[in-house]
Amino acid sequence: MTEPDVTSAHTSLRARLGLPLIAIVGLALLAAPRVPLHDLDVIEEGSVVNSLFVFVPPLIWIAVAVLKRVPNPLLTLLAIGLCYGVLLAIGHQLLWEESFGNDPPELGGNLSDIDPTLEEVIIRSFAMVSSIFTGLIVGVITGLVAWAIRAGDQRVRRR
Repeated sequence: MTEPDVTSAHTSLRARLGLPLIAIVGLALLAAPRVPLHDLDVIEEGSVVNSLFVFVPPLIWIAVAVLKRVPNPLLTLLAIGLCYGVLLAIGHQLLWEESFGNDPPELGGNLSDIDPTLEEVIIRSFAMVSSIFTGLIVGVITGLVAWAIRAGDQRVRRR
């Protein structure tokens, strides 16, 4: 029986993404500090500092994708966004108690009377999915911006 060639799969992934996996994770980690800073109320929504933590990491992602001329900026930044979403989900779950304290979110309406443990599982599950989705959306938006920059740059070079 032939074993899968992990090295060629890794090389193939790197060729498609244009960056090594460690760079993908490293770029996602640039955005991760906002999670504990926000969840622990160290930075406030709407502040300049918060805005820096929100916008600078994705701008760096775009710059790296454009400057490194990755073959498919949308795919590369989607991968970074996915990693960021996973980090976001993990961070929010780890800081859940510190963030909400004695006032956790609750379900309402027909679901207000369900078992509190089940309620927490449902809310936390939706929070995880929401975090991953947020990361993917940030990846798509930054990927489209990088793709547009690359496309514009290629048109200018052809002239």
